Amino acid sequence: MPQDKKKNPRPKAETPKGFRDYFGAEVTERKQMLDRIAEIYHLHGFDPLETSAVETVEALGKFLPDVDRPNAGVFAWQEEDVPGGGRGDWMALRYDLTAPLARVAAQYRNDLPAPYRRYAMGPVWRNEKPGPGRFRQFYQCDADTVGSASVAADAEICAMLADALEAVGIARGDYLVRINNRKVLNGVLEAAEVGADKADDVLRQIDKFDKVGEAGVRQLLTVGRKDDSGAEIEGVGLTDAQARPVLAFLTSKGADNAATLANLRAAVGASAIGAEGVDELAQIAALLAGLGVGEDRAIIDPSIVRGLGYYTGPVFEAELTFEILDEKGRKRQFGSVAGGGRYDGLVERFTGQKVPATGVSIGVDRLLAALRAKGLAGGDARGPVVVTVMDRDRMAAYHAMAAELRAAGIRAEVYLGNPKNFGNQLKYADKRAAPIAVIQGGDEAERGVVQLKDLILGAKLASEVSHEEWKSQPAQTEVPRDQLVAAIREMLARW
Repeated sequence: MPQDKKKNPRPKAETPKGFRDYFGAEVTERKQMLDRIAEIYHLHGFDPLETSAVETVEALGKFLPDVDRPNAGVFAWQEEDVPGGGRGDWMALRYDLTAPLARVAAQYRNDLPAPYRRYAMGPVWRNEKPGPGRFRQFYQCDADTVGSASVAADAEICAMLADALEAVGIARGDYLVRINNRKVLNGVLEAAEVGADKADDVLRQIDKFDKVGEAGVRQLLTVGRKDDSGAEIEGVGLTDAQARPVLAFLTSKGADNAATLANLRAAVGASAIGAEGVDELAQIAALLAGLGVGEDRAIIDPSIVRGLGYYTGPVFEAELTFEILDEKGRKRQFGSVAGGGRYDGLVERFTGQKVPATGVSIGVDRLLAALRAKGLAGGDARGPVVVTVMDRDRMAAYHAMAAELRAAGIRAEVYLGNPKNFGNQLKYADKRAAPIAVIQGGDEAERGVVQLKDLILGAKLASEVSHEEWKSQPAQTEVPRDQLVAAIREMLARW
C-alpha cells in the first residue's frame, strides 16, 4: 500500500451510530403528512416558527456539571477563541422544540402578540444510547399557545389535534384524544393525605394501572406484591383508607363525560385544588362540544397519568385505537402518537415571571408508521417520466419534451447517462420507478411522432399474462409529437 494511503486512510462510508438516512419516498411521505397538519394549524390561527438548530446550553435548561462537558443528553460543545481571550459559551443542538420556544417567547415578548400561537416542525437531537427504532435525530411536530391561562386554549389544542389526525387520513373511530388534569390528581393525593415525600412513589404506582389492574395497584400502594417472576416489590406504605381515593380516581371512568366528572368529584373529596381541576375538565368538555368535537373523538379519561409530574393542569394524549400485528404476530392496539398539556415556567427562567402555556407534540415517525399500517402511506412512489436519448445531437429536442411536460405539471426528466446502451436507459427508468418512458429516434422525429412505453403496464403484463396476451396488449404506443402531453396525462390517469 502506498505510504500516503497509510497516513490518510479513506473514511468509512457509513452512517454515524444512532442516525439514519431518509430517501425519496420517505422524505416525500413525511413532507406530505406535515403539510396537511400545517394546514390545520394555519386554519386555527397558529403561525409557523423556525428556530435555530443550535441554542446555548443555558437557554436549553441544561447546566454544566463539574466535568469537561455539559449534561448528558445533548450534543454540546464549548466555543473557543472568543474576543478578549478565554473560552466561550457552551452550545448544543436543540433536544426538543419547546425549549427554543421559551427563549423566543422571552426574547421577543414585547413584539409578539399575547397570547402567542405557534407551530414548529423539524429535527431534534438527543445524545442518548440508540436502540431498535430509537435514533439520536428524529422529527417533532409541535403546536403551543403561550400566554393564556384559559382552558379554552387547552380545548382548542385538543380539537386541533383531532382535526390534524383526520387530515392525514386517520378516520373517526380509529383515534381518541384522552384528557385528564394534574390538579385532579393533586386533589386525590390531598384527599389521601399523601405527603410530598411519597407523592412521586404514588405516581409511579398509578402509572402501572394498565399492567396490573386495580388489585395490583392497591397492593403496590399499600403492602407490596409479587411480580410475575415471583420477586417481591415493596409497597408505598399507604393505609387502605389512603389508597381508597387513589383507586377511586383510577376507576372513575364512566359511560360518558358527565359520569366521569361526577366520579372524579367524589374522588377528590373536599380538596379545593382537586375541585378546580374537575371544573377545568368540565369546561374543556363543554368547549369541545361547542367546537363540534364529540365524545367519539375526545373524552375525559383519568387513566392518562404519564407526564403528570411535568404538567401543571390539563394533560392530553392522542391514542390510535385500531389493531396491528406486533413482531410476534399478536394483535395489539397501535397506541399513542401525540401528547401534551398545560405547563408553567416556560418563560420564567428568562423573565422571572410565570407565563402560562399549553401545547402538544406529535410523534412524526410513529404517526407515519400508523399511516403505513393503515395503507395510507408507504405505497409505491411514482417517479418522473423519463425522456430517453436516442440521438445525442438531438438533446435540445429531448429537453424541450421534458420542459413541455413539466409546464403541464407532469414530473419529467431527460436521461443524462451514457445513451449508447438503450437497455441501460430502461433499467434506469425502472430504478427511478418511472411510469412512462418517452422514445424518439431519427425515424420518429422525421414522422413527427414519439413512442410512449408504459412501464407500469409492461411490468404488470410481464408478471401476470401469457406471451399471447402480452402481444395483444402492447405496453408501447405511438402518438403524434404534438399530442405528447395529452397522451401521457391519459396514461397516468389509468394508474
